Amino acid sequence: MFQIKKICCIGAGYVGGPTCSVIAQMCPEIRVTVVDVNESRINAWNSPTLPIYEPGLKEVVESCRGKNLFFSTNIDDAISEADLVFISVLSNPEFLAEGTAIKDLKNPDRVLIGGDETPEGQRAVQALCAVYEHWVPREKILTTNTWSSELSKLAANAFLAQRISSINSISALCEATGADVEEVATAIGMDQRIGNKFLKASVGFGGSCFQKDVLNLVYLCEALNLPEVARYWQQVIDMNDYQRRRFASRIIDSLFNTVTDKKIAILGFAFKKDTGDTRESSSIYISKYLMDEGAHLHIYDPKVPREQIVVDLSHPGVSEDDQVSRLVTISKDPYEACDGAHAVVICTEWDMFKELDYERIHKKMLKPAFIFDGRRVLDGLHAELQTIGFQIETIGKKVSSKRIPYAASGEIPKFSLQDPPNKKPKV
Repeated sequence: MFQIKKICCIGAGYVGGPTCSVIAQMCPEIRVTVVDVNESRINAWNSPTLPIYEPGLKEVVESCRGKNLFFSTNIDDAISEADLVFISVLSNPEFLAEGTAIKDLKNPDRVLIGGDETPEGQRAVQALCAVYEHWVPREKILTTNTWSSELSKLAANAFLAQRISSINSISALCEATGADVEEVATAIGMDQRIGNKFLKASVGFGGSCFQKDVLNLVYLCEALNLPEVARYWQQVIDMNDYQRRRFASRIIDSLFNTVTDKKIAILGFAFKKDTGDTRESSSIYISKYLMDEGAHLHIYDPKVPREQIVVDLSHPGVSEDDQVSRLVTISKDPYEACDGAHAVVICTEWDMFKELDYERIHKKMLKPAFIFDGRRVLDGLHAELQTIGFQIETIGKKVSSKRIPYAASGEIPKFSLQDPPNKKPKV
C-alpha cells in the first residue's frame, strides 16, 4: 500500500491549523506543511502568538513546529511535493467543536473519509486511513463514498443546530408559563432515546458551521426539488434568529421601553467560551439590535481582540456610517465595562463571569441595575444577586415575580420579532 510521507493542507484557519498540528504530533515520520495566501496569518503560526486561541493548541504546535510541522505561503511547492493534499483530494469532513478541538482530534468519536468508488479513489482512502490509524482505533474510522461523507457532515451539524433551536423554542414557552427550561431539559434529557447533549437554552447558536451547513442543506434540497424538506430545515435558522431578536426585545422592554443613550455592558463577544472565534456570534446580532435603538455599548471579551470586535460590528449588514465609533467602546476588563451601566448583558458563557465581584459591580451601576443572562451562567447566584439589588432576567425562566414594573406588558415590542429592526432615520 502507498505510504504517505508528506502532507499539504491548504488553509491555516480554525480547522487546518489544529488538525494538521495534531497529525504532525501523532505522526512524527510525516512532514506536514500548512499553507495559506495570508502572509500575516502564516507569520503568526510561526510566532509565539498563534492566530487562533484553542486550549492545548500552543503546546501541540510548539512540540513539532520546525521538526515535521511547517507553515508557509509557498503553496505551489508544498502541493507539488505532497503525497496527500487536504481539501482537494479526499472528502475528510471535520467534526471539531471549538474550545475542545485538540481533545476532539486526539480522541474522536469517529473519523469519516469519503472517496471515489474507483481503484484510485479507494487507494487514496486507504492511504489516509493509515495516517489516522497512528492514533485512532480502526473501528472508529468510517469509509464511505464522497456524497455520503459530505452529506454526513451537513446532517450532523443540522441535527445539533436543530436541538438547540428546539430547546430555545421551549424556553420561550417556559417564560410565558412559569416553567424553568433547565428543569425541562433535565427531565427530557434523562430519556435515553433523547439524551442530554445540546439541550442548553441560550441566546442562540453561532460559529462558522451550524448556520452555514444548515443553509447548505436548505439550498441542496431546493436545488433537488425538495421544498418541504428545505422549509423544515430553514425553520432551524428562523428559530435561532427569533431567539436573538426576542432576547434583545426583552432587554429594551425591561429598561422601560427604551435604551436610547443608555450604557449597556456586553460581557462576551466570542460565539462560545474557550475560543476567540466571533463568526456568526449572537453577540454581534444583540449588539446590532441595541445599536439600532441608540444604546451605548461597552464590550468586554477575554479572548477577542478589539480590532475583531470593531470589524464585526462595522460590517454593512450590522451598522451604518459612524454607529460603531459613536456607540461602541471596547473595555479592557469587565468592571470597566459595567461602570455606570444601566444593564449587564451576558452573551458568552465564559467561566470568569461566574466569579466576578457583583457587589462591586452593583455599586458602580445606575439603579435599578439589571442583569440579562443570555447563557444561564449565573443560575446558582440568583438569590445572592437579588439580595445585592439586581433585577435578573434570564433565558427560559422567570427569576422573580417581584419584577420592577415597566409599561411594555402586552404591548408590541420595540421592533418586530418577525423581521430585523428597521434602521432609524437620520435626523
